[in-house]
Amino acid sequence: MTERFTPTPEDKFSFGLWTVGWQGRDPFGDATRAALDPVESVRRLAELGAYGVTFHDDDLIPFGSTDAEREGLVKRFRQALDAGGLVVPMATTNLFTHPVFKDGAFTANDRDVRRFALRKTLRNIDLAVELGATTYVAWGGREGSESGAAKDVRVALDRMKEAFDLLGDYVTEQGYDLRFAIEPKPNEPRGDILLPTIGHALAFIERLERPELVGVNPETGHEQMAGLNFPHGIAQAMWAGKLFHIDLNGQSGIKYDQDLRFGAGDLRQAFWLVDLLERGGYEGPRHFDFKPPRTEDYTGVWASAEGCMRNYLILKERAAAFRADPAVQEALRASRLDELALPTAEDGVAGLLADRSAYEEFDITTAAERGMAFEVLDQLAMDHLLGVR
Repeated sequence: MTERFTPTPEDKFSFGLWTVGWQGRDPFGDATRAALDPVESVRRLAELGAYGVTFHDDDLIPFGSTDAEREGLVKRFRQALDAGGLVVPMATTNLFTHPVFKDGAFTANDRDVRRFALRKTLRNIDLAVELGATTYVAWGGREGSESGAAKDVRVALDRMKEAFDLLGDYVTEQGYDLRFAIEPKPNEPRGDILLPTIGHALAFIERLERPELVGVNPETGHEQMAGLNFPHGIAQAMWAGKLFHIDLNGQSGIKYDQDLRFGAGDLRQAFWLVDLLERGGYEGPRHFDFKPPRTEDYTGVWASAEGCMRNYLILKERAAAFRADPAVQEALRASRLDELALPTAEDGVAGLLADRSAYEEFDITTAAERGMAFEVLDQLAMDHLLGVR
């Protein structure tokens, strides 16, 4: 492997236990791989140069474990982290696998299920903080419905708000250094999931009692499943100051959630995403939420994990070369990107109305006829992406 594409902890690459530990089970087929010990996952990820590992509560502590079993599992995990030099930057709660969550968790019609979901979350928040996590992701994969009358969405959003307000109160009262990140997804497993896109989540956050504690954790494939431009969504999350975490993977168009390794699927969007993250000041983990194909044994699993990091580093280098290219800088000027950064009407309404060149004397014909030179700029990006410049 080319040395410059070998990851190190400074790259801040992290993986969920559920990613490399996915056994390959899907709705049409049983598992193709044996269960993977979380300690083995930590060991192998450390060897590959990862920075961190994340987990759902049930990834680390099987549902229904006794307190003694829980204590022993956490102790082993902590020892593995210390030995490998990995950190836990993020954790989350599994509120979707057990049948009790078949109608959701925070928005289940059954009140007792909602209360259980909150207690389960609070318990794992304590563990997350104990292990050093500063971000807590909330993916509401079961929050939604398959039929119109089954869920009053307005009331369900009341219950969702209630849950996040309570969680915000809890971490504040405990003095925890922890922020929440909502992970949007349009569908699967529910037919229609609440807060399906980045935009929906951003609007919801502004209605919370402690909006400063809640941001988003967008996932590549989730936005692309809805036919949306993922880098554009990330840009809006950054503009809003709400990109608290990010899940990277690959997706080929509008279909089921593929969770391909990062760089697979829509390579152009992956290029623009890396360009944005590296230029935009995002300092959080580059977290890979992917699933190694069920065709692979564990040798293929680790090759897939390694490929996620390698592809990011390749795209990082390609994006930096693109931005440093004098021909690209000239093409950017020809496309008038520098003008976009200028305020449109810093002189205010009065100045705008007094400026005859803005309307009465504006040469609309010339403006309409001039080209924007975007094709030259886009081909330069393609040349850099393909490695021919």
